[in-house]
Amino acid sequence: MRTIWWDDEKKAVGMIDQTLLPERLEDILVGSVGELCEAIQSLRVRGAPALGAAGGYGVALAAARSAATNPAALLHDVREAAGVIRAARPTAVNLSWGVDRAVKAVDEMGGSAGVEEIRAAALAAAELIAGEDVSINRALGDRGARLLEDGDVVLTHCNAGRLACVGWGTALGVIRSAVAEGKKISVYSCETRPLHQGSRLTAWELSEDNIPVTLICDSMAGMVMRQGKIDKVIVGADRITRDAVFNKIGTYTHAVLARAHGIPFYVAAPISTFDLAHSEKEVEIEERDADEIRRLGERQLAPPGVEVYNPAFDATPLDLVTAIITERGIFRPPEMADLG
Repeated sequence: MRTIWWDDEKKAVGMIDQTLLPERLEDILVGSVGELCEAIQSLRVRGAPALGAAGGYGVALAAARSAATNPAALLHDVREAAGVIRAARPTAVNLSWGVDRAVKAVDEMGGSAGVEEIRAAALAAAELIAGEDVSINRALGDRGARLLEDGDVVLTHCNAGRLACVGWGTALGVIRSAVAEGKKISVYSCETRPLHQGSRLTAWELSEDNIPVTLICDSMAGMVMRQGKIDKVIVGADRITRDAVFNKIGTYTHAVLARAHGIPFYVAAPISTFDLAHSEKEVEIEERDADEIRRLGERQLAPPGVEVYNPAFDATPLDLVTAIITERGIFRPPEMADLG
């Protein structure tokens, strides 16, 4: 099952609408760059690797839907759309990486390329990004599985499974690979407030795969660690700079707790998530709508005018990270220079 794909007949991007899970599993088609950006911002599609594919498919979509009849006008439309897509979620580096890779494929066509050749090049780049994601995550999972022992209990935060990727997953990909090797692994999934990606998505994925999962509130993590229930923590990442890991808000807390209880804290992410040219202080952290905290659906949870701080991500210093699991291997933070 892929999370995102190209519908050639409709010239549209297909995706699982993750906002409907776990109540129902439904696909949607987005037929314009505006619709794609809405899907990205509303988290219909989410997760760093899936956003990389969404960025590539967005460029292909812009090329396919452009009314331009000459190459220069088409390239103008594609580059304009690329800027809009990049800005849809500023913290997740994979989105701009996917956009830039597809735009580069178009630029490399040269001045003699025709309109249809440009469109074909954009789509080919997007399909390559999507196809590579599945194989990359399989390789990442297989490498990370060696860190898990038979009987381990793993705590994870947010969703870094196949729903966050084109397929297989990063943090959950490691768990899936370990289970495929015959190891008995169980998971504690933090609910991940305020949008509950852990309860809605991670718990759903693991249940579908018959991997034992226990759902807990985010604030229970310290207690279950102290009770000796957790052997390892594995999370995904939306951006890894030379000094920090950016992931769903709450990740830093789990890293501090893991260090306090002597529990290994692992980050699973493809190389495309690395941004070693920048440091933590240079990264913009996306802030989301206050009503994500003030309300739960139609129900008011707080006074309407109360001040809200709602960052989507936090930064975990690398000195709290035991190792980073990638498709190229497992790296301790001091070894990250080797990834440059």
